[in-house]
Amino acid sequence: MDSMDPQERPRRVVIGVDTHKCVHVAVALDELGTPIADTAMPADRAGYERLLQWATAQGKIIAFGIEGTGSYGAGFTSLVRRRGHKVIEVVRQDRRERRLNGKSDLLDAHNAARAVLAGKATGSPKSADGVVEMIRQIKVAKDTAVKGRTSAMITLKAMIVNVDPELRETLQPLSKMALIERCAGLRPGPVNTPVSASKHVLRSLARRWQDLHAEVRTHEALLEELVRELAPQLLETFGIATDTAAEMLIVAGDNPERIRTEAAWAKLCGVAPIPASSGTTTRHRLNRGGHRQANAALYRTVIVRMRFHEPTIAYVERRLAEGRTKAEIIRCLKRFLAREIWALMRPLREQRQEFHDAA
Repeated sequence: MDSMDPQERPRRVVIGVDTHKCVHVAVALDELGTPIADTAMPADRAGYERLLQWATAQGKIIAFGIEGTGSYGAGFTSLVRRRGHKVIEVVRQDRRERRLNGKSDLLDAHNAARAVLAGKATGSPKSADGVVEMIRQIKVAKDTAVKGRTSAMITLKAMIVNVDPELRETLQPLSKMALIERCAGLRPGPVNTPVSASKHVLRSLARRWQDLHAEVRTHEALLEELVRELAPQLLETFGIATDTAAEMLIVAGDNPERIRTEAAWAKLCGVAPIPASSGTTTRHRLNRGGHRQANAALYRTVIVRMRFHEPTIAYVERRLAEGRTKAEIIRCLKRFLAREIWALMRPLREQRQEFHDAA
């Protein structure tokens, strides 16, 4: 039997943290949800250390409930995990609760701690400490470069409509790449007429497109190398290219074992149906939650398979004969694809689990 006086037992606490760019606000609650203390620390390395010291001084820590583990809270989350504490990712309250209860940093920290105590928040944050984090960063740079390249081309073609007729007639018949080459080689000379100004702008836009195109190609090569190193089995699957594989890995994170079941993975990808029954009516509705980029990646792969993958084509024909709509068939195919990708990523989960067991 435990002979320790109950008064001498270390107090067990949950720490709720509301993270911001410049300051983190924290609240400590005991096991019964009673507030013990609160504090605010700067969001820098010294502040992280002081906040962790303050938290450990409150008692035996059950867990940290942290908002924004993937953004402003990433630094503090990383420190807490390295020190061996449990971290629960907490999503912010919905708008209705905020309207009813008010909004402040201290209230948000309270709500984070209470969500952990009540079991409403159970998700583990991404560790962001491996190859997948590298893939995520490169994909962000690539996506923004693609948007800039598209914007440059749209602006270039819009400018051509209003330039001098003689210049317009020489440029409009050209194909995209020929147009870029021609505009990039324009020589405006002194910018003292509308025509010379038009040539200057067209050359600038064309060279911007070329620079961004080269940047995109560099990012694509890096993504291909990293994805093939980490999960070559994804790239060997019909219809899954580098972008889709990268998106799936980003959703899973560097610690994919945090997603415990295939159903949880489907929900994360936004392809798990939600019950919407009432009385004698039994039905399901489309889940609008989950990771929208992952859902879009699944959709693109399904569309490719519906055009070129013989088993998928046969499935579509059979379901159409049964009276199903195209939208319903696509939802089913996205669910099947999510299950297939979950199975393909099994080696990554097992590898991480073996690593943790060895540690």
